[in-house]
Amino acid sequence: MLVGREGHDDVVVRGARVLDPLEGVDATIDVRIDGGVIAQLGQDLDTNEHRVVDGAGLTLVPAFVDPHVHLRTPGREDEETIESGTAAAAAGGYCAILAMPNTDPVLDDADALRGLRARAAREAHVPVGFFAAITKGQAGEELTELGTLAGAGAVGFTDDGRPVTAAGVMRRALQYNAITGRPLAVHCEEPTLTRGGHAHGGAVAAELGIGGWPSLGESLIVARDLELAAETRQPVHLMHLSARESVDHLRRAHANAVRATGEVTPHHLCLTDEAVRSLDPNLKMNPPLRTDDDRTALIEALRDGTIGAVATDHAPHSAEEKDAPFEAAPFGVIGLETAFPALYTYLVEPGVLTLETVLERMSAGPAAIFGLERPRIAVGARANLTLLDLAGSWRVEREELRSRSRNSWLLGKRLLGRVALTIAGGRVAFS
Repeated sequence: MLVGREGHDDVVVRGARVLDPLEGVDATIDVRIDGGVIAQLGQDLDTNEHRVVDGAGLTLVPAFVDPHVHLRTPGREDEETIESGTAAAAAGGYCAILAMPNTDPVLDDADALRGLRARAAREAHVPVGFFAAITKGQAGEELTELGTLAGAGAVGFTDDGRPVTAAGVMRRALQYNAITGRPLAVHCEEPTLTRGGHAHGGAVAAELGIGGWPSLGESLIVARDLELAAETRQPVHLMHLSARESVDHLRRAHANAVRATGEVTPHHLCLTDEAVRSLDPNLKMNPPLRTDDDRTALIEALRDGTIGAVATDHAPHSAEEKDAPFEAAPFGVIGLETAFPALYTYLVEPGVLTLETVLERMSAGPAAIFGLERPRIAVGARANLTLLDLAGSWRVEREELRSRSRNSWLLGKRLLGRVALTIAGGRVAFS
């Protein structure tokens, strides 16, 4: 289901702290990679003409998997391309990303999907999977040919960017999708409640005179789709959760054995709607930043596994679009290059979450949800590895970002934690 450039490398990472919580590995050792596969773990391994990477003082971990990325291809290559988006992913420590179908035109056609996959095989720095739309044109009315699209290589189905507002259509999608075995991911938004909203519907928006977007505008559809998943006995994945009420619905669904998973973004874990007081358009995202109580609920859910994945929702926009008053600017921020450093700086360093939890939710967690190969540090495993400089301090500068767009909520901020090396699918993707 994933496609990217071919190639395998021979590498020895020497003397790093090797940390893979699920494999029970935490030791300062060498890792030898032969032909893109982990061949040995141990001390003073033979380099045998391999490329040698000095890992002293660094931490080698399973590479990250991002299940929610907008590559803007086709239609808005001025904002992002497969090449630039996957270069940003490699620089962020990712070995795999999944791209959304709300392109221009919408990815709802098998031939178009095959064409994108062929392009990714030539251009992608890390393997990419492509979601296809649930409904034709993402109009929420007529289902796409889910079986045909799965056969053409769709990694799953979503109308992200738009909700499937009609409950009957959503129910049919869950039923029909049973034949594909591919995940169905949903954008939970009730548009009659969110229309005209630009920030969380709370005290900050009221004080600023900005249209409010209530938590109920998300949680109402979360509850509906979990009920539909229970009734159809089909799995559902909830995208970019932001509200305590949504977390409560998901936790109850798990208690009732509903097959449901969820994801959360770094910006919703690190920020609250208080940040919107700056009226910086790079702090305008869908769903919006919410209260500290919501943020606390999201962190707790990530810690206890109710939410199993961190996803960036990397959403590039041109400078011309974002250089506008807050209410006129589009929703969305980029995040591939800053996801781990943001979580490490805002949550791990202060002791809010453990490093092990963040690593699992950025790697094995999303891989398991979407049926992908789990990155792991074990002999015989394909090399999907990220070498981190946890002590490295750096400032997020517009000019240094590899994405074609610069709409980061972290511009000018100083972060801890830098990616020194990414090996994706057995190939060095970033160094």
